[in-house]
Amino acid sequence: MTDKTTGTAQPSDIGTLSYERAREELVAVVSRLEAGGVSLEESLALWERGEALADRCEAWLEGAKVRLAAARDKAEGQ
Repeated sequence: MTDKTTGTAQPSDIGTLSYERAREELVAVVSRLEAGGVSLEESLALWERGEALADRCEAWLEGAKVRLAAARDKAEGQ
């Protein structure tokens, strides 16, 4: 389902986004905010969406760090 205000997936869908998709949407949100010309309400919705997308990206990166550390530890233990 798409949000008519932001043109992106609903916030409930953020948890299912890949890192790449979340990052792409975050870039689009930042671009729209920087371009201006949107209402205060839309700006707030975009900001909130951007925060949620940034959190999703960070969660992906933290997960990747954990996986890399585990792989490195496993390789060093062999």
